This record gives sequence, C-alpha cells and structure tokens, in this order.
Amino acid sequence: MAFTLNEILLILIALCVGLVIGLMMSGRGKYKRLWRDEQRAHRQTIKERDARMAAATDRRAAVAERDADARDDLTRIRGISAKDEAALNEAGYHRYSQIGALNDEQQTTLEGRLGRKPGTIEREEWRVQARLLEQGKVREHERRYIEAS
Repeated sequence: MAFTLNEILLILIALCVGLVIGLMMSGRGKYKRLWRDEQRAHRQTIKERDARMAAATDRRAAVAERDADARDDLTRIRGISAKDEAALNEAGYHRYSQIGALNDEQQTTLEGRLGRKPGTIEREEWRVQARLLEQGKVREHERRYIEAS
C-alpha cells in the first residue's frame, strides 16, 4: 500500500489538527492555573509567616522593655552592690518583693552564689529592707539603714 504525496499531506494535516484540538481540550490551562494558584498561596503563606515572626519579635521586644522597666533598683538595699545586683538579676531576682519573700533555703543559696558568708543576708536584713522599699517606705528605710551607717 503506497500513499501518494497528497494523502500523506492530508494525514499530516489531520494529525496536526487533532493535536491542536487535543491540546485545547486536554485541560492544560487548568494545570497552569492550578500551578499559579499554588504559587500565589505559597507567597501568601510566606507573607503571613513573616508577619507572625515580626509580631513575635515586637512582642519579645515589648516584654524585654517592660521587664527592664519592672526591675527594682536592688542596690538601694544596704549590702547589695551593682555586681551583686547583676548576680541577683541573673538568678531571677528583679523585684523587692522577691527579696522580701526569700526563704532560708533560697537565702543560703544566694549567699553561696554571691560569695557571702552564711547568715550575711539575715544579718544585713535584706528581707526587711526589701519589704520597706516595696511598701514605699523609703524615708523609713533611709532612716534605719542609710543614716545609721
């Protein structure tokens, strides 16, 4: 069976037309559209993640700023130096109320951490001083502990 040139051309034209019609009906545009939608969703997800990270960073900065403002000046307690205050802050003691609420075990631990002799905190009355300062009785604290020095 031999084909003539005209028959071969007609078969090729029919194949090309079939190919074009097949591509048009195949839903190729559907997959391209789905791909674009997926890219758009991915970009949106990244934007949302970046916004959450920025918000978390802002919250951490606000908390750190609030914590810096929430710290009491522990050096006002007679017997606590700036170095001691840094060590106390590192140990988690930032407020007069925390010093005033120390129990004997915590007191002993702090004395060891600060390199003090046992009983120093009790002898220097850190807890009493902290309670006075916490209650706002600064004048009383000065009268009893600063002016008496």
